[in-house]
Amino acid sequence: MPLPLSILDLATVARGQTVAESLAGTVALAQKAEETGYQRVWYAEHHNMAAIASSATSVLIAHVAAHTGSIRLGSGGIMLPNHAPLLIAEQFGTLETLHPGRIDLGLGRAPGTDQNTLRALRRDPASAESFPQDVLELQAYLRGESRIADVDAYPGKGTDVPLYILGSSLFGAELAAVLGLPYAFASHFAPAALHEAIALYRSKFTASEQLAEPYVIAAYNVIAADDQADAERQLQEVMRSRVALLLRPGAEFTDEQADALLRSPKAQHLHQMMTYSAVGTPDVVEQKVAEFAEQTGADELMIAHQGPRVDDRLRSVELLAEAYLT
Repeated sequence: MPLPLSILDLATVARGQTVAESLAGTVALAQKAEETGYQRVWYAEHHNMAAIASSATSVLIAHVAAHTGSIRLGSGGIMLPNHAPLLIAEQFGTLETLHPGRIDLGLGRAPGTDQNTLRALRRDPASAESFPQDVLELQAYLRGESRIADVDAYPGKGTDVPLYILGSSLFGAELAAVLGLPYAFASHFAPAALHEAIALYRSKFTASEQLAEPYVIAAYNVIAADDQADAERQLQEVMRSRVALLLRPGAEFTDEQADALLRSPKAQHLHQMMTYSAVGTPDVVEQKVAEFAEQTGADELMIAHQGPRVDDRLRSVELLAEAYLT
């Protein structure tokens, strides 16, 4: 029996593409995911990144929910140190009220941006230290059990939107275990602690009102294409676009410059980010996805379809579903 597959959609804005085109592609991808049997689609909060259009995460979820009918949608994740828990309870309470039984709330501790942008968000870097308490405060609003006298979330109170803890370190794994919440590991870009974090989470898990048994979601990169050469070409394009992470924001570079940087020691981290990846035809990808599922013992896989353009990602979504889910 294959594991449930879900999608992490980064709402990528490709070179030469507008933000509007990217967001239209995000809707199309969720519709394709719903049609082909994926469990859920999540969107990540990032700021000051020209290539990612999901910064207003709850707004994007609302838009996609209005253009789909049944698939679960949520955050992967909301970076809670950037927000007051009451505001997130109101936002996701509204989403759950509009789209009952379809909304997930994944929470992360990182700011999802750089230090200058953190200041622009009017957040203190020390806000991350209160993440565990903020998770509990947020959960209490959604359950209608506010921890602050005479303060409730409207909408939100009593919606009990399910929470997920996201992480790439042992901190998140232990917190999810102690709180009895599902745990999603960001192995699509931070692979190093994957197996240790899963083992820690499972060993320390305590049952809660939301969850009786541990539940692990592991992220995995996929580029599925009709032929191997096309899949590898797509990967090269994706890696070239990531070279911008090594340069000044907004810096321009040619393909030749990008390829030279990718061959240099500076790019070691970019290659390491793709440790857990499947690139190729459906049979190649299906085998690697199955091996990853077995190696991690995960309960669900969160697939980051990394094709450079919307059409590439839509085809990858379709091919993986046909190969793995049917």
